[in-house]
Amino acid sequence: MCGIVGYIGFRSAREVLLNSLKKLEYRGYDSAGVAIISEELKIEKKKGYIDNLKIDFDGSVGIGHTRWATHGIPDDRNAHPFTDCSGKIAIVHNGIIENYMELKEKLIEEGHQFKSDTDSEVIAHLIEKYYQGNLKDAFFKAISHLRGSFAIVAIHADERKIMAAKKDSPLVVGIGDHEKFLASDIPAFLSYTNRVMILKDGEVCEVTEDMVNVYDFSGKKIEKKIEKINWSAEDAEKGGYEHFMLKEIYEQPRAIDDTLHSLISRNEIGMDFEKIVIVACGTSYHAGLTGKYVLENLLHIPVEVYYGSEYRYRAEVNDSYLAIFITQSGETADTLAAAKRAKEIGFPSLGITNVVGSSITNYVDHVLYTYAGPEIGVAATKTFTTQLTTLYYFAINSAMNRGLISKTKYRELMNTLREMAHAVEEVFEEEEKIIEASKIIAEKEHMFYIGRGLNYPIALEGALKMKEISYIHAEGYPAGELKHGPIALISNGMPVIALVPEDSTYEKMLSNVKEVSARNAYVIALSPNEDVEKYVDFLIRVPKTDPLFSPFVNAVALQLLSYHTAKLLGREIDKPKNLAKSVTVE
Repeated sequence: MCGIVGYIGFRSAREVLLNSLKKLEYRGYDSAGVAIISEELKIEKKKGYIDNLKIDFDGSVGIGHTRWATHGIPDDRNAHPFTDCSGKIAIVHNGIIENYMELKEKLIEEGHQFKSDTDSEVIAHLIEKYYQGNLKDAFFKAISHLRGSFAIVAIHADERKIMAAKKDSPLVVGIGDHEKFLASDIPAFLSYTNRVMILKDGEVCEVTEDMVNVYDFSGKKIEKKIEKINWSAEDAEKGGYEHFMLKEIYEQPRAIDDTLHSLISRNEIGMDFEKIVIVACGTSYHAGLTGKYVLENLLHIPVEVYYGSEYRYRAEVNDSYLAIFITQSGETADTLAAAKRAKEIGFPSLGITNVVGSSITNYVDHVLYTYAGPEIGVAATKTFTTQLTTLYYFAINSAMNRGLISKTKYRELMNTLREMAHAVEEVFEEEEKIIEASKIIAEKEHMFYIGRGLNYPIALEGALKMKEISYIHAEGYPAGELKHGPIALISNGMPVIALVPEDSTYEKMLSNVKEVSARNAYVIALSPNEDVEKYVDFLIRVPKTDPLFSPFVNAVALQLLSYHTAKLLGREIDKPKNLAKSVTVE
């Protein structure tokens, strides 16, 4: 969940670490800190944002951390980096050490003194325990005692090197000339180098300015390839937009195009299955739910969708299916755990992710990459629509391969999918209207989103976006279910967002709109049909498209609605409270 960085080279470590941490602040902003080897090891760490750090020392080797709190409240004493008793060893950690308490109790018995409430501090003390003049040897011995998830970066004041390890948490190495970088995510060092080495689970790296040695946990050396990243550093900057979220909403036409172009050019799909189970979390779960409707519509096979946190605890069933795991970062802990379980059982599997070489790729048989580029805003936008693009492509392509649709129908559906980039651009033309609607919503504390069929998941996603960044209590429901209980909560003037596409649910949705209007709700509808205006208080016209593809335009309109509501309320849009971009703990 947290963001970690490391640097060794010829530059100012202070400058590199602070610049890199700024790129990772979306991963957590409860506290921040750096450790730099100057004449001695020096540390500065503070509760709150990175800007709170006041660093009056420098060197050319250091590590840094931006925290999303798990163990220990967000305050100065629980901020990373952590040191050992000697003050010569410093570590930063992302993940959870599950057996930290038993390790801590034993270390205290041996005379170690702890200064924090965190699980991470035990790592520094373990390294100290085994240190006999060689950081590499002590590091290997220390991590052999750890259970849980971790990406760890460590330094020692007397050695010019960095040690790092990865297990179930992201970690990449940036390769520069006479300098090396480590980070939780590639954008952290993109302004310095686009050459990366992506570590896999169970790998340790030893880094100096002129070499990177990679080993497995037993110490056996591994040959790793260096990859080039085609993002520019500017791709991870705001580019003139007030917030990353708005920039990323507006990048969706290009992201959809890039993803579809890659899928078509690779054409890697050819799998045999009679049932599908989709596993994901958060926004990716809503993409999976939408995919369920599309896949069942085109393939006529059953599709189940599970939260990652629930799938791993389901009872064993005598069943066989294709398991699809969707994770924007490729590092979502609950989704990874589910993928590991499916792999153990032996189910064929497919991963959908935005990050090349991320952990999910180690646990699936096939991978489809979304090409959204870096997404910095915590609230997922372009990664969601590129996940939809991938699921639609997979459904259309599979239907064609199975002879379920004609070549003419295949071309028609693919052409419509290609048109989604332009359809999303048309949504932007309605932004002023969306801003008007946001002014109404910003004055309220509670609201509902309703939809039917494949727009029911979009209602869920719209409500999630509103909750995430505006902090307004919003709930998504299947429109027909309101009258089975939730309609009791409708109060005078409460906003109800109704998704009314021109599909088989159109008449039923109008009936549901009338039901909530009769209870004095303030109904804001999204529809391509101007006749809907007669039945609602406010209409946002979305582009007319094949109803099967309506989730694209509705989702983007709801993203803008959430954004502008949060902006009116003065929220921290890119860094909403209590949330982090990549959920790498369970």
